[in-house]
Amino acid sequence: MAPASLLDLINSLPSSESWGPPTTTDTMLNGVPYAAFSKGDKLGRMADWTAEGKEREGRGGRQQYQQRYRDQIYGGGGGPGGLQTVFNIEGQNEENTFSLVDRSQTSSRSRGFGGRGSAVFRGRGARGQQNQRGGRGTYQRSDNRGGRGGYDSRGGRGGRGGRRFGWKDYDKPQRNREASVQPKDSWRMLEEIDFNRLSKLNLDTGEGEDLDDYGFLYYYDRSYDKQPGAATSARKLNVLDRAAYNVSTSSDPVIQELAEKDEATIFATDNILSMLMCAPRSVYSWDIVILKQGNKIYIDKREGSSLDMVTVNENAADAPLEMSEGNKDQINSPGALKEEATHINNVFPAQVVIESATSKHDMNNEHPFYNAAEETDPPASKSYKYRRFDLSLEADAEPLHLIVRTELDAVVKNNISGEDQFLTIKALNEFDNKAQGSGGALDWRSKLASQRGAVVATEMKNNSCKLARWTIQAILAKADVMKLGFVSRASPKNTSDHVILGVLGYKPREFATQMNLNLNNGWAIVRTFIDMVMKESTTDAKYVLVKDPNKPTIRLYQVPRDTFEEDEDGEMGASMLGKVDEDGAGADE
Repeated sequence: MAPASLLDLINSLPSSESWGPPTTTDTMLNGVPYAAFSKGDKLGRMADWTAEGKEREGRGGRQQYQQRYRDQIYGGGGGPGGLQTVFNIEGQNEENTFSLVDRSQTSSRSRGFGGRGSAVFRGRGARGQQNQRGGRGTYQRSDNRGGRGGYDSRGGRGGRGGRRFGWKDYDKPQRNREASVQPKDSWRMLEEIDFNRLSKLNLDTGEGEDLDDYGFLYYYDRSYDKQPGAATSARKLNVLDRAAYNVSTSSDPVIQELAEKDEATIFATDNILSMLMCAPRSVYSWDIVILKQGNKIYIDKREGSSLDMVTVNENAADAPLEMSEGNKDQINSPGALKEEATHINNVFPAQVVIESATSKHDMNNEHPFYNAAEETDPPASKSYKYRRFDLSLEADAEPLHLIVRTELDAVVKNNISGEDQFLTIKALNEFDNKAQGSGGALDWRSKLASQRGAVVATEMKNNSCKLARWTIQAILAKADVMKLGFVSRASPKNTSDHVILGVLGYKPREFATQMNLNLNNGWAIVRTFIDMVMKESTTDAKYVLVKDPNKPTIRLYQVPRDTFEEDEDGEMGASMLGKVDEDGAGADE
């Protein structure tokens, strides 16, 4: 009789020909225990990756999955001989080495741009004050409210006036700037120090003492102190032919004389010393030469050093691009902006003083570098003060003194006492507030009068290193006031014609406090590198400090004695910077 159905056919077959492996009670296979196969076992839930983070909602999650479903995996319910315990132990060991990569964003763990953390970033927000709703050009904090001008939890743009961040903003390519000088094989690297270590140093040197002064100063023209930004205060920047000098340390005859008298151990100029003291704020590459002659140390520079150039927006979050980096605007490249800013700072101090042969402030000695028999142009208003500072520590067997040549640009009568106050005069320059690299700067012509504080705060952010150097130079010279001029292009595309929009005055030490500038930290940095040079056994040697062009690091090299002197006949930057011509370049005499 034929089977009624397929099931009857299967049941009528002998057990040896049934479907599936034969039933057995053996639990060992080649010495390895295994769980017996059972057709009745049901397949439970293997994994629920969507349940991650649902523990608080009572819907399981990975933790509860491990406890609830671990024993229901296929083949785990059967088998004699305590095999369930063996498999549980092996499963636990595997879980201990398993790590979950979770790319989801939850409000409890997200930080920074993507969530509601407490990350602080720079940006251009909307109206408001610092640390509130995101003031223009100030710091902004993204808090749990995701307030106006801040960055909300969705990772989108901030409130009114906020900046729209792109998806690639976090992953901008690293800039590859070139070093100011390329180390050679003959150079021996002695130390490599990162800025974080330098920023923690501290050394109190006191106010310093005056040794002597040279030159003369004209009186400052107070008419430039009218309301900055007003239409009546704007004046054209004129070029005056005046003899200006920038003599290096080792070529200064006054410093040579002081060294022969053994007045100090270390000698430097304020321009070079300020760069070393402000090293942690620098971004661009620079180099400083240190000469060791017997027991004397000269902090010097090489001919054509970048220390003589004035940078523009060096510290901006989106600094000006090089031509090789895709900048299509040649006049707004870093090199062109440096030349423009240097030209402005050469001619601006000569314009804002009242030149008078009878009304000027003469120092104790004549101008140390000007020779009337050879020069055809009159000297610029300039005073050179040589001041001494004590860098000694309690552990030093002998005192360690440093003499620095400082510079002053003008004098002004005090309105109350009538005494002469000494000034340093510098100029900030605006190139194009809409161009790449402007750093979110405001339009000076429309905002300098109404939002003076915001303009200055933006410059402090974008030009932190430059302003810090100028402030330290004013403090070293013991200047009473530091004058900052605001000079803008007559047209954004014209780099030869400029307009003076106004001049602001600040007390150097108060300005340093606003910038969070610690002078004691700068002195400690100087002492650190001096100690590195002094501990070397060589008594007549040359060293070079080079700031890495792409990392916050300084390296100290010992170099051959004739380095940088091949084309200079053994002299380093011997003579004058040159007379300022109409192009703003210095023609060496």
